[in-house]
Amino acid sequence: MLAEMPNIVGKLGLSVDELPNFTTVCTRKQDLKMRIWRVLLRASASLHKFGEVQAIDATGFQRHKASRQYVIRVGYNFDDIKTTALVDCDSTAVIDVHFSMKQPHDTQIGRQVLTRNLEQLNTVVADKGYDWDALRHELRDAGVRPVIKHREFYPLDKAHNARHDEDIYHRRSFVKAIFYALKSRFGETLRARTWFGQFRELVLKATVRNIEQVVSHSQP
Repeated sequence: MLAEMPNIVGKLGLSVDELPNFTTVCTRKQDLKMRIWRVLLRASASLHKFGEVQAIDATGFQRHKASRQYVIRVGYNFDDIKTTALVDCDSTAVIDVHFSMKQPHDTQIGRQVLTRNLEQLNTVVADKGYDWDALRHELRDAGVRPVIKHREFYPLDKAHNARHDEDIYHRRSFVKAIFYALKSRFGETLRARTWFGQFRELVLKATVRNIEQVVSHSQP
């Protein structure tokens, strides 16, 4: 793709004949630690001005079919990668993402994602899958307002849900819209063969979308 983008190549201080082989780029990409990719995602999100409401939810991304031998060796249990995203509802920026080859409970993923982004949060909205009092207490202690629906086992749970601002709670639909946009823009299937390559592929897609949104909003 860079060979067809001379302006971008020029900004990198290269010429087309100096570009590394595609396989070299792919190998180098796999060598970069996941924390480096997260820094890249956070940098792209920082280009946006966050609003007062952030939302978290999950979806599945299909994986490219690998050989049966590879599936057995790495222990694939599901056809999809469970992908959880934390987004800002005003700017629609993807703040953070989490991926899993298994099917961990949403509360455990939610706590991991939210607690490492507390400084970016004001009001967090999430569905009943993230219903966990320990998570609510942790968010409140950090000055973050949790708008997380309770599973309704008792009348008190219904009372808690009735007190939620429905307009704020339904802003969690922004996460679904962003997942739809990512799949429409880049496809629903991940092309990387390895599980760690698939994680990096998803982070890169979210990063590119963040940048594209900034560019499109800055154009007259």
